[in-house]
Amino acid sequence: MLGSVAPRVLRRTRVRVMLMRTTPRRHPTVPSLTRVPFMEQSGSGTELRRTLGVGDAVVIGLGSMIGAGVFAALAPAAHAAGSGLLLALALAAVVAYCNAMSSARLAALYPASGGTYVYGRERLGPFWGYLAGWSFVVGKTASCAAMALTVGAYVWPGQAHAVAVAAVVALTAVNYGGVQKSAWLTRVIVAVVLAVLACVVVVCLGSGRSDGGRLDVGISGGVGGVLTAAGLLFFAFAGYARIATLGEEVRDPARTIPRAVPLALGITLVVYACVAVAVLSVLGPVVLGQAEAPLADAVRAAGVPGLTPVVRAGAAVAALGSLLALILGVSRTTLAMARDGHLPGVLSAVHPRFRVPHRAELAVGAVVAVLAAAVDVRGAIGFSSFGVLTYYAVANASAWTLDPAPSKRLLPALGFLGCVVLAFALPGTSVAVGAGVLLAGVLAYAVRRRSAAR
Repeated sequence: MLGSVAPRVLRRTRVRVMLMRTTPRRHPTVPSLTRVPFMEQSGSGTELRRTLGVGDAVVIGLGSMIGAGVFAALAPAAHAAGSGLLLALALAAVVAYCNAMSSARLAALYPASGGTYVYGRERLGPFWGYLAGWSFVVGKTASCAAMALTVGAYVWPGQAHAVAVAAVVALTAVNYGGVQKSAWLTRVIVAVVLAVLACVVVVCLGSGRSDGGRLDVGISGGVGGVLTAAGLLFFAFAGYARIATLGEEVRDPARTIPRAVPLALGITLVVYACVAVAVLSVLGPVVLGQAEAPLADAVRAAGVPGLTPVVRAGAAVAALGSLLALILGVSRTTLAMARDGHLPGVLSAVHPRFRVPHRAELAVGAVVAVLAAAVDVRGAIGFSSFGVLTYYAVANASAWTLDPAPSKRLLPALGFLGCVVLAFALPGTSVAVGAGVLLAGVLAYAVRRRSAAR
């Protein structure tokens, strides 16, 4: 009898141990989890390598935000908002903060590649996860093309498209070698860009041509202009998404991601505010809105034209850093969607040596290279903003479900409302094209579901 009981006890003990190993720690604000959305099977060969700490995650976020915002979105935002540029910057920062807090809470609970694609799927259902993933992949692919063209415009204006394609190929190769190499390169890029921006701020504010009267806050562009500018500037703040989409490669994600996201966002906001004030004090909102290279024009107007080549080089390096992190984020979301069958399964492969989604990275790089040969930079920014705002609307709706307490739902509610308002305040062409592409994705989803049901 003892011989028959012992095996049953042993089997039960093994089951308990297996459950303890595979059941995730519950988030204090979530009553239960229905399933684990990410790969944790040790030795399965499908998991990515966790190598990124807080510093690495912050640097990747900074590389995305600072490169995209200061050199690409400041001038069109000033053109839309006029004297309300600083108000638009503050509004974009508030919406970004709400989104960042929602994303950080969700990323700590679901530390998987894919970001809001995973959060929407787990909290709201498969369709909303798919919509978020589609919005991100489409919108950020356009961002990649815009950043690649920014590199080309500053390095060799006459051959901007050729330089853009070369930059995409080179950075795809860097990402292929492993995320740690990408984090190291991004750290160097961020250091160079911050040094250049510091020079711009010191030169502009220290010159005799700086006039505080040009900083008068108003709404010469109207309320609609401020909202449009905020939507364009949100494109610049969206880089913290890269931290969340790399959740499967972050060490101790429950601790690392909630610390890295607000830290990266806070540093970026300080940098943006300093640069915006410095450039506005020299150029004013009207001239800034018409500038092709606003920071280079600012140092020239400040009486230091010799610094212009340095600023141009810094702009190219910043755009490279942004492009590097963007390709990382898009490829990880592509990986997650391929795992779930929304994209071809071949894209879910993980390199056996480098532990990166190498096929997804190559596919993303190829698409971006094609777009970089044909698209327009300013149009890509508006289209990207629409897709990314849709993505974060789903993130906030997902965070709304985490805790029924009103105090816990305030930020997700504000973030969701802000995303909707800013998305539809963008230029009409951006809204129309963005909505059309999202609708195409929804139709593809419906067709696939109907085919699967037969």
